Amino acid sequence: MAQILVAGGGIGGLAAAIAIADRGHHVTVLERRDTFSELGAGIQLGPNAFHALDRLGVGEAVRGHSVHIDELRFMDGTTGEYVAGMPLTGAYRERFGNPYAVVHRGGLYQGLLDACRADGRVTLVGSAGVTSYEQNAVSVTAHTDAGESFTGAALIGADGIRSAVRRQLVGDGEPRVSGHTIYRSVIPMKCVPERLRSNTVTLWAGPGWHFVHYPIGGGELLNLAATRDDGAREVVVGRPAAKAHVLNEFPELGHSARRLLELGEDWREWVLCDRDPVECWTQGRVTLLGDAAHPMLQYAAQGACMALEDAVLLGELLDGHTEDVEQRLEKYNAERRERTARVQLVAREIGRQLYHAAGAEAVARNEMLSAFCAEDLYDKVSWLHGARVGGPGALVGSRR
Repeated sequence: MAQILVAGGGIGGLAAAIAIADRGHHVTVLERRDTFSELGAGIQLGPNAFHALDRLGVGEAVRGHSVHIDELRFMDGTTGEYVAGMPLTGAYRERFGNPYAVVHRGGLYQGLLDACRADGRVTLVGSAGVTSYEQNAVSVTAHTDAGESFTGAALIGADGIRSAVRRQLVGDGEPRVSGHTIYRSVIPMKCVPERLRSNTVTLWAGPGWHFVHYPIGGGELLNLAATRDDGAREVVVGRPAAKAHVLNEFPELGHSARRLLELGEDWREWVLCDRDPVECWTQGRVTLLGDAAHPMLQYAAQGACMALEDAVLLGELLDGHTEDVEQRLEKYNAERRERTARVQLVAREIGRQLYHAAGAEAVARNEMLSAFCAEDLYDKVSWLHGARVGGPGALVGSRR
């Protein structure tokens, strides 16, 4: 049994704490904010995320906050044409063993937070943002912005895309600014006309932009997210955006989608960032997880899913062992880097080739997608949605 430090109390950090504590260690989570909470709106969870959540013992809690989606629907955003859809009931759930669901980020986070608070082996420390670390042959010490120091057998950097742990470990500078701006709003479903309501994740694709919407909050809310490839170079995180500005950014949007966009209120904007994949995010007793290790654009809807997978594998590899921590962290890095790098690069290409295609490329895209049957689409996503990280066996812990 050892003391393990986790930098960052977000989704990935809490999942790592659960997985590692379930394997017999004590875990201290160091969070820069004074409270443990999650910002943001809707998030999509593929079956691979639920496999991970089940192994963490919180799957049922998260399912209780989720909306199980019936279809991923791809529309031509300018003509309003239905291009393709991937059914997510029956055959999909049978093949992949779990639903495809959407949830408010707070619902996912709360399930993880409750599990951490219920486990006496997890200590949550707020106002303790990790700024640097030092390590030797037997331990690692994390230093915080509050002037405190914490020592353990390993440090897991789960402190996001601008990770201080990554800055010291990898040293690859600031994240890559994608040039895409996303505008987000959440509205009451009761404000949405009946004809525009559906239990789907619907994406309207246009030249250099796309618009996604889906129900969250048990179906009581509608999550809106509109993205434009506008060449933005300034990093923006959650800045309020005027409704008129958002509407002006999407003048080509067809009638039905435009009606939904017009319902949005209290818009906020982000400029999307990611990083190029790296081979190594582990050094001695320090490793990275989630967005600190492999931040990606939202277009594959897999950022949180990858962090949950990371956590499960990390917990399994640290199963009660302290004498060879360095080798186990290297093994974790080696087993995760190819898959996560693929998702990072696929997410970029989805935005470029599918969501933002224009002219003849958009026509070719529509023809290609419309030719696929459901089984074809299942085959395309099988490597992603069908993954089960970790070894076979029962769920971790006893939280279900």
